[in-house]
Amino acid sequence: MLGLELVVVLGAAVLVGNVLGQRFHVAPPVVLLVVGALIGFVPAVRQTQLPPEVVLLLFLPVLLYWESLTTSMREIRTNLRGIVLLSTVLVILTAGAVAVAGHALGLPWGPAWALGAAVAPTDATAVSALAGSLPRRQITVLRAESLVNDGTALVIYGLAVGITVGEEHLALPHVGALFLLAYGGGAAVGVAVAWVNMNLRRRLDDPLLGNLVMILAPFTAYLVAELIHASGVLAVVVSGLIMAQVAPSLIRADHRRQALAFWPLATFIINGALFVLVGVELQYALRHLSRADLRDALIAIGAVSVVLVAVRFAFLFSSAYLIRAIDRRPEQRLRRMSDRARVVSGLAGFRGAVSLAVALSVPQNLDSGEPFPGRAFIVFVTCGVIVVTLVVQGLLLPGVVRWARLPRDTSVDEEQVLAETTATEEAIQALPQLAAEQGTTPKVVEWLRQEYEANLATVRARGSGTDDDPALLHNRHYTDLRLALIATKRATVVRLRDESQIDDTVLRRLQASLDNEEVRLAGGEQVE
Repeated sequence: MLGLELVVVLGAAVLVGNVLGQRFHVAPPVVLLVVGALIGFVPAVRQTQLPPEVVLLLFLPVLLYWESLTTSMREIRTNLRGIVLLSTVLVILTAGAVAVAGHALGLPWGPAWALGAAVAPTDATAVSALAGSLPRRQITVLRAESLVNDGTALVIYGLAVGITVGEEHLALPHVGALFLLAYGGGAAVGVAVAWVNMNLRRRLDDPLLGNLVMILAPFTAYLVAELIHASGVLAVVVSGLIMAQVAPSLIRADHRRQALAFWPLATFIINGALFVLVGVELQYALRHLSRADLRDALIAIGAVSVVLVAVRFAFLFSSAYLIRAIDRRPEQRLRRMSDRARVVSGLAGFRGAVSLAVALSVPQNLDSGEPFPGRAFIVFVTCGVIVVTLVVQGLLLPGVVRWARLPRDTSVDEEQVLAETTATEEAIQALPQLAAEQGTTPKVVEWLRQEYEANLATVRARGSGTDDDPALLHNRHYTDLRLALIATKRATVVRLRDESQIDDTVLRRLQASLDNEEVRLAGGEQVE
């Protein structure tokens, strides 16, 4: 029964946390962490420990896949060098700096490196939840860094634990082979899963089956990669990025509509539950520390949090000026970022799901049967660092963004106007030829031409930035009237059902059609 109770408690916590966050204008992840810590006082939840497999195999693939599907591939290509440096060199430097700090606080070198590997990678879902107001280029770099750096952290973690338990050895060729397997094998698995996914989607007409393939894709990529000891994270990311490029011309509209109804809700629930569970896990780890260990752990949380921010700031500024000194190409100058924007990026290095999963994956015992040194300490410090980055940095970030006075990013709106205008213009040009091929009557051709020209005028008016344009006024009146007519039709259909003139099955069919039309007119279908 505890499983069912936990599901209900988590669902209610996600609901309450998000409502409170919206009500008091606080980032929901911050509130969810607090709610999770409070839930830890509930007797039925007190002894609940989150298995690392739940995060690594259930939560992480879904969240990473959706982040990959909704990330700009063009921005990744443009900023590839910076993303690679952040996801490899910065992770290694951060893990090393944290290991030094951990060793200075009393941890042996192996567990200290395990702690460093746990807190080194940033979290893609936390970045999306807390840094969504940043310009597109910045948020894309932060998300891409978070999607890739997990592979580096997991290799470091594997080495640290393996050396501690006596299963690994530290040699440059061996370490190089591990990184090659992690990245090369993960990328290869991601490509293979995406290829299978594409071929299945071409052959499946049923949207339910097509979206089942989509749901299986991230889990399959992660599982296959882990079986060959490659990076499951990278396999999921590569598979998602490939599908994001081919999906617009491959996946049918009814498949896509169903997916867009499922994935945002699923990732919202999983992401919220994960933040709640971090708070719960913090409570659990707290109860397994002695008073002396708790004092040391609290000191470690503060020290490690400072180290994370300091190393990130130092790397962002030093690498930028080093690249400026080496690469003086004109295109490189166009990609330069202001120091204030770099401060914002430095503060946006949030930790989350992967850090928690790595810490929980630390084994309970060595091969000799003795306890793994400092495991409870590592779990508690990692949870504490996650809380500090989400709460402290999350609350500071909006003020820092205002201080940075970043230029408003209008590129997405401008490109949308360009796309809508060009698409509509070319559709109008193709209308006579298409009508002749279809044998359409002149009356229908003229009706469609007028509709498309009205739409084109509306798009151009939106792009001009004037709210009192006659085309916009016409469109507003047209939309309001159409919505009112839809409401009338819906009331009529419901009345017919209530009078037993039609069955509920007929009501649902007509209601789905009316809902689709209403959402389209109201402009409610937006996917980043």
